[in-house]
Amino acid sequence: MTVKIEVIAGAIPHTNIMVAGIVASLVCLYLSYLNVVTNTQMFSFFGGLAVVAALIWGSHTIKVLCSYGIGTGVPSAGMIAFGSGVIAMLLASKFGIAAPIVALVLAAVIGLIIGYLSNDVLNMKIPAMIQSLTELAVVGAFTLMGFAVMMTGGFTFAALTSGSVTIIGLSLPSYQVSFIGGNLIAAAFMLGAIAVQHPFNACLGPDWAQDRMLMLSAECGFLSMIVGAIMSFALVPTGSALISLVVALVGWGYTYYHYIGLSKRDAASWLDAKPIPDVEGH
Repeated sequence: MTVKIEVIAGAIPHTNIMVAGIVASLVCLYLSYLNVVTNTQMFSFFGGLAVVAALIWGSHTIKVLCSYGIGTGVPSAGMIAFGSGVIAMLLASKFGIAAPIVALVLAAVIGLIIGYLSNDVLNMKIPAMIQSLTELAVVGAFTLMGFAVMMTGGFTFAALTSGSVTIIGLSLPSYQVSFIGGNLIAAAFMLGAIAVQHPFNACLGPDWAQDRMLMLSAECGFLSMIVGAIMSFALVPTGSALISLVVALVGWGYTYYHYIGLSKRDAASWLDAKPIPDVEGH
């Protein structure tokens, strides 16, 4: 008995989505460096946009990998992406302005090694495994770096570990009030890992449509950006955090509206039913 597995095809080639994701993420991360140039943190929202770009790319990479018949591997792919990406992001943060480029290279190397071990040592023998895990490691690194920028205003190691607390009018340095010391990196890890794995998981099946899945990816990205923007109030000035929050809310509202439209387009029928009431005693 043989089982024929056919990879789901999309209108936009995966290579185009990958290149767009890399370019958009890098551009947004480097635009956030305007914080240093202007000595403000008003451009931190570009970190959130880098997150959205990386997650759109990452969700399509998971589609490519898991459409080979390993649908149950969707959560694993998301977690391994950020588990390897966090290593690359933290190491790259020591390289100053070159950090995004270094993160790209380091994450690709780490992902390549993990992909090789998965495919040839564990003998999974999935055609897209090595390339997909390489891409997902970069997605994880870019997403975490984007969250770091949005919550702290920068992507250097000093920005990730430095903070201050005011006591009786005096501003004192505090490691605990930082992206790493305050454990916001753990929240960013989960926000990204869940957002990157959900779109294909939610849209897979015979009615899968690429544009609907990518729109859901963007919607999940902006939803995660909303949470990140709220957490950024603890580390960046209120005005800068508000800009990130407004951008995230507008982006989420736009993508959610269009995702619902695409869902109605692809549905066999649409019923605007009310929630089932909770009746006491039943």
